[in-house]
Order: sequence, then structure tokens, then C-alpha cells
Amino acid sequence: MNRTENNGAASGMRRGGMTRRGALKTLFCSSVALALNLRPQRLSAAGLAEGDSHLLMIGDFGSQGKEQSSVARAMQKYVGDVGLKPDGMLLLGDNFYSKMEGGVKSPRWNTGFEEMYPASSFPGPCWAVLGNHDYHDNKDGEKNQLAYAKENPGTRWTMPHKWYRVDLPRENPAVTLLRLDSDLGTVSGGKTLVGNLRPSLTDEEEKEQIDWLKTQLAGPRGPFTVAVGHHTLYSNGSHGDTKSLVKAWGDIFQEHGVHMYLCGHDHDLQHLELDGLKTSFVVSGGGGARVRELKSDRKTPYGKNVYGFSHLSISRERLLLRHIDANGTQVHAFTKLVDGTVKIES
Repeated sequence: MNRTENNGAASGMRRGGMTRRGALKTLFCSSVALALNLRPQRLSAAGLAEGDSHLLMIGDFGSQGKEQSSVARAMQKYVGDVGLKPDGMLLLGDNFYSKMEGGVKSPRWNTGFEEMYPASSFPGPCWAVLGNHDYHDNKDGEKNQLAYAKENPGTRWTMPHKWYRVDLPRENPAVTLLRLDSDLGTVSGGKTLVGNLRPSLTDEEEKEQIDWLKTQLAGPRGPFTVAVGHHTLYSNGSHGDTKSLVKAWGDIFQEHGVHMYLCGHDHDLQHLELDGLKTSFVVSGGGGARVRELKSDRKTPYGKNVYGFSHLSISRERLLLRHIDANGTQVHAFTKLVDGTVKIES
């Protein structure tokens, strides 16, 4: 079970010997200090721990709209202001919305990826997973995303398979990242309004992916394990919980102590901790598509329908996840230790 600490919890007050006025004054000052401490913060270079690996992540970003550009500019300013050289980016699916004429030759690869997130700011690999719009909005859309890197040597776009593993750092890794395709038939398939079948993983692919996931989790891993997909398992957002994924992956994550699951799909920023579950569930779906109101009032550490991105700092002792809005302001942060302890930082 996650053990959750709240860094902002007010400490108790000893009132022995105080006048009523003195006690009220102390309480007021403490309350003001607490409120100031909990305000959204901006990270400085001094806040970066030496030796950490750093990943930025965005989901549901490929709209080609002004909001995508605004978030991309905020990301560039953020890394510049704090002197950060990210080790890579996590692209959480719905990488391209609407028609994309030309497939792997489409000019949107430049305007919506290469130039939108320039190598000067984001020099590392950009590890991508597939979302429902990547399957549905263009014929063979998922195949084009898998093929792009093969036809464009030197690109940072990285999607060697629909599911794959990355260990960071390569030598003596602190984290094992398992990228998954959440487009199960029961999640992303079915029929369109005119009766056509929606593309998704085949039954054979689903079985192959589950077998692969179990093998990876049963073998050697870094101290931390982070799973990455597009659809939520649990969410307070407009789509809510994805019961098919909870059924397919939930028990496996729990059995093997997966520390975090990172995803998009709901167009917001969230952090969920659920009683009895070892995994922290993080939604970072504010990358550019229109944000949506959250629907559930389930109590969680954070959830808001804002544009933004997330920053994951990794050491062998802890994971630190920050949600950053489109103004470059840290709106939420928490750490997670190897033993599962969670501490809310802001």
C-alpha cells in the first residue's frame, strides 16, 4: 500500500502560557506561511539534484493549434530557465490529430514535432506510445508512426515497436520504463457510426504484449519501474476509469510493484493515489488538445483541467514528478520512494 506524506500538513501548536491574542496571532502567521508555501512555484536551477536523470512528458498534444504551440514554448522556456538538458521526452499518445496527408512524408512531422520541440531544447530521444487518434484519424496512422524513424535516420522520434523497454541510465539503471500500447480492442476498437471496424491491437498482439509485460516484470529491473501508456487506468477526468485496462493490467502492476503509470487520454493534469494500490497514477494530457472539465469528485492529491506538461526527475532513491502549467509554473509535485512512500511536495 502507498504510504502518503503531505509536506504541507500544518504542525500542531502548543498554547501553554499564551494570551488569547498571542495564540490567534501565531495561528494567523502560521496560516499565512502555510498558504505561501503551498502556492504554485517556479523551479530554479538550484532545485535540480546533481546526478538525476530528467524526462519531460506531454500527452494529447498533436492538435497543431495555438495551445500546442503555447505548451511547447513553455517547455522550451522551462528547460532554459532552469538550465535543464532533458535525457529524453515521453510522448504519451494522440501524437497527431486529424488528417495527415503523406504519411511518413507529411510536413506535419516537421511542424508538429521536429520544429515544435526542437533538438536545441530537447536533444534526447523522444519515446512515443500510440493513442486512439493515432490509430483512428488516418489509415495506417499507427504504421506510419512506427515507420517514421526507420525512414528518417537521425530523428529523435523513437518508437521501435508498439511496446518496448528503456532503462535509464543505460549503465546501472535507476528506472525501468515499460512503454505499452493501451489500444486494446475493448478500449479503442469497436465499430464506427457507419459500421466500420476501428483499428486497434489484434487479439494476438494483446496476448503477445501481456506475455512480454509479465516477462519484463519477472526479470531484472532498476529500483523503480514505471509503465507508460496512453489510456488511463484510473482517472477523475472526462473519460473516467478504463475498466478493460484495470482488468488487463491492474493485477499485474500490483503483483510486481509498478511504482508509477504515466498516461494521457484525459485532457488535464492529474495525480491519483488509490487505497491498497502500490502504483501512483499520473495523467499528463494537457499538451495541446482542448482541455476538459474533470467529472469525478473522488479525493485525489491533484487534478485540474489545465494545459501543461510534466517533469520526472529520477535517482536511485526517489522519483520526483512535477506538473507544470502553460505559464511554466509548478502546480503540483510529489516524490515516491522505492518502498512506495509518497510525499506531496506542493
